[in-house]
Amino acid sequence: MKNTDWSQLWLAYHKVSDDGGKWHISFDGFDEKNRVINSLKNEVSLALPKLTGAEITDTGADTELKVIKDSSIAKEGFVVKKMGSTVTIGASDENGALYGMFELLRLITLREVDADFELLSEPDNPLRMMNHWDNMDGSIERGYSGRSFFYVNNEIIVDDRTRDYARFMASIGINGIVINNVNVKQAASYMITDRYFSKLRELSEVFADYGIKMYLSLNFASPIEIGGMDICDPLDEGVISWWKDKCKEVFTELPELGGFLVKADSEGRPGPFTYGRTQADGANMLADIVKEYDKLIIWRCFVYNCTQDWRDKKTDRARAGYDYFKDLDGEYHDNVILQIKNGPMDFQIREPVSPLLGGLTKTNQMLEVQIAQEYTGHQIDLCYLMPMFKEVLEFRTHCQDDKDTVADVISGKAFGNKNCGIAAVINTGNDLNWTGNDLAAANTYGFGRLAFDTTLSSEEIAREWVKLTFALSEDAEDKLVKMLLDSRRIYEKYTCPLGIGWMVTPETHYGPSVDGYEYSRWGTYHRADHLGLGVDRSDKGTGYAQQYYKENAEIYNDPKTCPEELLLFFHHIPYTWKMMDGRTLIQYIYDTHFEGESEAEELAAMWDSLEKEIEPEAFARVKQRFDMQIHNAREWRDQVNSYFFRKSGIADEKGRDIF
Repeated sequence: MKNTDWSQLWLAYHKVSDDGGKWHISFDGFDEKNRVINSLKNEVSLALPKLTGAEITDTGADTELKVIKDSSIAKEGFVVKKMGSTVTIGASDENGALYGMFELLRLITLREVDADFELLSEPDNPLRMMNHWDNMDGSIERGYSGRSFFYVNNEIIVDDRTRDYARFMASIGINGIVINNVNVKQAASYMITDRYFSKLRELSEVFADYGIKMYLSLNFASPIEIGGMDICDPLDEGVISWWKDKCKEVFTELPELGGFLVKADSEGRPGPFTYGRTQADGANMLADIVKEYDKLIIWRCFVYNCTQDWRDKKTDRARAGYDYFKDLDGEYHDNVILQIKNGPMDFQIREPVSPLLGGLTKTNQMLEVQIAQEYTGHQIDLCYLMPMFKEVLEFRTHCQDDKDTVADVISGKAFGNKNCGIAAVINTGNDLNWTGNDLAAANTYGFGRLAFDTTLSSEEIAREWVKLTFALSEDAEDKLVKMLLDSRRIYEKYTCPLGIGWMVTPETHYGPSVDGYEYSRWGTYHRADHLGLGVDRSDKGTGYAQQYYKENAEIYNDPKTCPEELLLFFHHIPYTWKMMDGRTLIQYIYDTHFEGESEAEELAAMWDSLEKEIEPEAFARVKQRFDMQIHNAREWRDQVNSYFFRKSGIADEKGRDIF
């Protein structure tokens, strides 16, 4: 057991040896005064003495570290090479050099630098972003890790914690950060005024030191909110003129800003629909204005009518994104990126990949996932999300014969896009360990690693994170990696298997409420009756399945070919339906909820077995979370099983108590 500074996450730099000797660092082709190169030097000087006891020196070096500019390497890529006593980092730009240095430090921490080696790594996605949902009063929407470290009482904070956060993000290859909630509240509307320019400039420069572009979420109604206008119609000349003046002011004061993220026409947010305009009208108006400054407009596709009448069996929120955006494919300008959630709904533990991904063939696309565990356990329940993200990235859209996976689409490989990538909704807060549950940091680390290199496996990433974060025996390491890899399957079992989704407490989204869909005044989301449950999204139901290309549409349309893990998402199924393993649907529901709760207890027991290898403070924090998870799993098991027993009138074949 070694002392760990939990505030440093995976950059705590555990000592791995005492034979570091003397290191000399030289630069060829890079300006040592460059801000990113300066951050590289600072990190090496911090890390090497902690890791190996090394001394950074100008004379008598045992190891020569050369950082060399190499134009043959792709943008932000790097080569790390060791030959004898010489270590070389090659890159075509400063970001690549910084990432190469973090890779070297990672390899040293993992004890993988003894033999000579050469490693080339080039980013799979041009944009690799974090989206914060922080509010200026210090609260965080879907925050489970304390309050904001960006804002306190409507003021912007820039301090050592901010710089540490930038270091963490650069170490996993993140190059863009949105610092405020996409649901822009009135106070945040004023971020694009001179009240906040000074602090925003300071914050953007901290990020720029680590090769990261800062972005702001934008209120589409700013001409009304802060401009004193009566409208925000994107085709109105007065509105356009206001935005031109405002953007000139913003980008003159904040030259490091990368652009704006916009949520419009959803959940009460204002947008172009108010004026009979399209989403393309709204996005392109802003894009044309910011193009002069070489900035981006990232436009979220989370657009749906939350007042739909669910009593109409043809009504389907899942259809909304495709219905609103597909017919506008090709109408968005080059500096607009459509940011598309991984599924058509709202970050459920299981849902199909959004048909917009690959459905759009002439438009810049960015995948949006969530590492803030809004529907996946609130960073109380253990739920390692890389297996889910891998499933999404590897999904074949059939948008063309080859290079048709989601990873191909968002990387630009499918259609040659340059403005594309992947973003995660994140809620790191001011808790000492940043993520509330120490184990939840695996999702933060994992997302960045996967965004940079989509070929990494869930296990590779989990093992890296465990080794970088803890100092465990081989057996304990294996146990913790297994816990992470099993956790999503276990959480799914005791909550919402078979793709049904929701059934969570409205608004808070934690704990079971079987009829608890937010808009349940129009009926339950799962549409259960005394005969069966699930939503018919076939061509005989809402027609959602037909939004996919033929190859996937045909599979999803038929309950006999539909993947079982999505069965209830696409079909209304009788309780007596025979599953592939011979069980009836209702028995499958009973069994999985009992199994999930039992396996949650096994996770907790496995954590208990690690007590002697985990520092007491961290062990106690995580143990408390597991106690809460077991309670949650039991609540889910009992409420779901009881509900469907009463609906169906069919008893558990195994005679267990279902209250």
